[in-house]
Amino acid sequence: MTERAAVKAALKTQAVETPSWAYGNSGTRFKVFAQQGVPRDPREKLDDAAKVHELTGVAPTVALHIPWDTVDDYAALARHAEDRGLRLGAINSNTFQDDDYRLGSVCHPDASVRRKAVDHLLECVDIMDATGSKDLKLWFADGTNYPGQDDIRARQDRLAEALAEVYERLGDDQRMLLEYKLFEPAFYTTDVPDWGTAYAHCLRLGPKARVVVDTGHHAPGTNIEFIVATLLREGRLGGFDFNSRFYADDDLMVGAADPFQLFRIMYEVVRGGGMSGDVAFMLDQCHNVESKIPAIVRSVMNVQEATAKALSVDRDALGAAQRDGDVLGANSVLMDAFSTDVRPLLREVREEMGLDPDPMAAYARSGWAEKIVAERVGGEQAGWGA
Repeated sequence: MTERAAVKAALKTQAVETPSWAYGNSGTRFKVFAQQGVPRDPREKLDDAAKVHELTGVAPTVALHIPWDTVDDYAALARHAEDRGLRLGAINSNTFQDDDYRLGSVCHPDASVRRKAVDHLLECVDIMDATGSKDLKLWFADGTNYPGQDDIRARQDRLAEALAEVYERLGDDQRMLLEYKLFEPAFYTTDVPDWGTAYAHCLRLGPKARVVVDTGHHAPGTNIEFIVATLLREGRLGGFDFNSRFYADDDLMVGAADPFQLFRIMYEVVRGGGMSGDVAFMLDQCHNVESKIPAIVRSVMNVQEATAKALSVDRDALGAAQRDGDVLGANSVLMDAFSTDVRPLLREVREEMGLDPDPMAAYARSGWAEKIVAERVGGEQAGWGA
């Protein structure tokens, strides 16, 4: 197989998971701007996700968020997804939108509140069983605002106890993906603030516990690709929440702020064997002012472009330059790959997959936007802040 054919083959097998909440109304703590035609329930979110997969060919799974995507029959929801050529992906828990969690959820000083939070996480595993989902994704807003507010070490003990109970409930083919975030909404301490804390808890739990890297959850200047390389080396990278930011956690479209960073991350994924299917490439974005479906399509394309460039790195030339101590030569190999226009290659890939070479133009011609605006009238629009 030629190098070009190998790159194309890898791109055809890549899968990007889209988040159900990205299809619904979203906003900031200041305002949610409602859009016409957004889904009113989880099934309509899946309908939109099916359109994204139809256009891109590489978005076969959809992450759910509980309770935002609560339904009476999760097996029926899974069948609805299958009927549209999709599968249900990661189940995301929610322990941050209840008054009882003002001082935390699994780290709360009150045992009854901790019990409530853990019971919700166990319910999410039940939902995984019903949907066939393999990944339980956990993000905790737990933390403190003031020095002395709570015992920092005791909160870590409570977190470890909660995670251990949930871990034991997982099936043999299910995983726990633990996310971290530098700050927000807590402003003094965050209970899972960085990859080291998440990694330490995962090590204690066992091999089914992996770390999730949200690309927007770091201090400015953090070398995210180093984190990715280290977690891959240790076999503990569970997946990504892809997005981008300019200042704090903006949840902007992946690759929008710093496409070079996305390329560097994807190179470490390729270099570390992360294209084998063990690492989940998930979007975690909120489209507050732009149209939902085109934004998600564009995001999937951004991941594809960064991946194509990463796959195109001349690793033999790079290795030779590194062994020779040729600093500028090694850097040039990477920069040459990043500067390559991979869009013609990706158009070829899509045509070979029986897809339109330009997914954005195909969506504009499809009439889907006009269809959902006409049909989705009335009802409660589902999504963050809606």
